[in-house]
Amino acid sequence: MIDSTSSFDRAALIVAHDEANAFDAVVPPIVQTSLFTFSSYEEMEQTYLGAKVRPAYTRGLNPTVRHFETMLAQLEQAEDAMGFASGMAAISSTVMALVQPGDRIVCVRHVYPDAYRLFQNLLKRYGVTVTYVDIRDEEAVAAALPGAKLLYLESPTSWMMHVGDLAALAALAKKHGIVSVIDNSWATPIFQRPLTYGIDLVVHSASKYISGHSDVVAGVVAGSKELIARIKANTYPYLGGKLSPFDAWLLIRGLRTLPYRMKAHEEAGLSVARRLAAHPQVTAVHHPGLGNTLPASLSGTSSLFSFELKEGVNIPRFVNHLRLFKLGVSWGGHESLVVPSQVARAQNAGPNSAIDFEVPPSNVRLHVGLEGSDALWSDLTQAIAAAS
Repeated sequence: MIDSTSSFDRAALIVAHDEANAFDAVVPPIVQTSLFTFSSYEEMEQTYLGAKVRPAYTRGLNPTVRHFETMLAQLEQAEDAMGFASGMAAISSTVMALVQPGDRIVCVRHVYPDAYRLFQNLLKRYGVTVTYVDIRDEEAVAAALPGAKLLYLESPTSWMMHVGDLAALAALAKKHGIVSVIDNSWATPIFQRPLTYGIDLVVHSASKYISGHSDVVAGVVAGSKELIARIKANTYPYLGGKLSPFDAWLLIRGLRTLPYRMKAHEEAGLSVARRLAAHPQVTAVHHPGLGNTLPASLSGTSSLFSFELKEGVNIPRFVNHLRLFKLGVSWGGHESLVVPSQVARAQNAGPNSAIDFEVPPSNVRLHVGLEGSDALWSDLTQAIAAAS
């Protein structure tokens, strides 16, 4: 791969340039097959013994999926990567490959709700416990780590967008011999490459910005060959969350434009966030880009953030008056989306509920899409006025 003068240029080159594709195709062909046959008994035997690496069954290895995995690994500056059928398939396969009954996980507060439910509803059955900590409080993290097996991070975190010092957190984990994992879906490898700060594994919900078109559900994990091999050996074959060739092909399409889409999302998201911060009916905006400086690990910001409306603003009325922002979960596509925390509070339960984790009922999460920041701002202001 040719070196570039900046990390952005390097990423743009990785996603735009293929060394070679079959038939000299500009777009890699989809190898849409469930299985691959062998030319001889000897070749089949060598493959199943592991002496020869080649596709045998798409649940294990597929050329189109491998093309996506290689591109993502290069973007994250990882040795290897694995694609999955969803972000939760990537998270569950990764975490379950690294912990055993009786182990303990240290996890950030405000973690993605389904990751929380994996920890509390499934892993708890098998004797795995979880300690939740504020990612901003390094002393609390340091105090929780002794005796733990895994440090699970998001930076920024879900809903409240808290950020941490990845280099410091990775060093703490290594000091105690603990594997560190981070969900990097929010920043993508365009704006944050956690492995370069010492984090061991990076997971993504590839359904989000990596896809970028709201037409794929997928996940991916990237890291060292040794850790990816552990996931391949311990959980991936048995949980069955394989990425399909067609979805991998769509993700390759998404990666081609990822650097430029992220720049557009960053600009639009900051424009809307700054205007909301100055609005008289808004009491707080939770966006990492509104501070004086970004954390060292972040070279930019995406367009997912949350804000809080003054008491007396009717949240359901505000949401129902929006026209460009659609009510919907997920994020990362061209469309702008809104989710009120009151809905999340009804869904979440237990120690990670919005109440216990101090996400107020006045909190609203926005994903700023690509419709244009001026039009989106007009939509927000008329809806706030109607609800005030």
